[in-house]
Amino acid sequence: MQVSLQALKVFESAARQGSFKLAAEELALTPTAISHHISNLESRLNVSLFHRQGRRISLTETGELLARATTDGFLKIDHALEEVAKVGTTVRVTTTSSLAAMVLIPYQYEFEQNNPGISMEISTGESLDNQSHTIPIRFGDISTVEDFDVIRTESFDIFGTNGVASASWFNDPITLYTTQWKNKLLPKPPLDTWLKLNGLEGANINLKKFDQELFGIQQAMAGNGLVFCSTTLANRLVKSNLLQQYKTRPVQSELCYYIPNKNNFDTGSAVRFINWIEDILNQ
Repeated sequence: MQVSLQALKVFESAARQGSFKLAAEELALTPTAISHHISNLESRLNVSLFHRQGRRISLTETGELLARATTDGFLKIDHALEEVAKVGTTVRVTTTSSLAAMVLIPYQYEFEQNNPGISMEISTGESLDNQSHTIPIRFGDISTVEDFDVIRTESFDIFGTNGVASASWFNDPITLYTTQWKNKLLPKPPLDTWLKLNGLEGANINLKKFDQELFGIQQAMAGNGLVFCSTTLANRLVKSNLLQQYKTRPVQSELCYYIPNKNNFDTGSAVRFINWIEDILNQ
């Protein structure tokens, strides 16, 4: 059965306010128009929705049933309209804790300054990947990712706090922080490949592992050792003279940052963000 959406809106307001007069004020209509809409709705449904006692009204049992449904329905519509309105003005991003802390949060101000009217909301955790209009930046095995979804292929190198001399790899033990991913299916950081590439096989290393690159980077910044980590995460810190990259050769890995189904994000704000983050990660 089809009924007027305006009549349902009038009914919902009158039921919630308990007054035709207050409903008229809320909807910018006359009390006569409110009464007319309600009468037409009752006639259309062939039921009584209100008990009328002079100027006082109260819901019938049938009216209470419809009131619960309309109130819930209009609340959902209002919420959906708020969400839709935010799509063009808010970029929601979910990613790893390390990328959020090392890249997205430090560069958030720059993005918002260069894109007036668009704000960025950052969260971490894969459970948010499927939320509507949320852009997931994931870290994964490049062999399992579609080429057009990749935004950065990852390389690794050694970094230390700025001003500390290059390590003597074959003398006193060197404390070296690296990462052991929580996700056991991910390729390991290519430390062995890096040592071989730089002629440092057999170096005297005291290896320590965290489950996030962020923690090893913090240890290196505190001067507690060196860190073997992604160049993506260390790049801003090197530019800011908070870390230094030694005269070693970085090594490519089997890891990458990617956005699943990247081309599905077609709103103006999402496209601008994706183009921006690709530029930032590949500087």
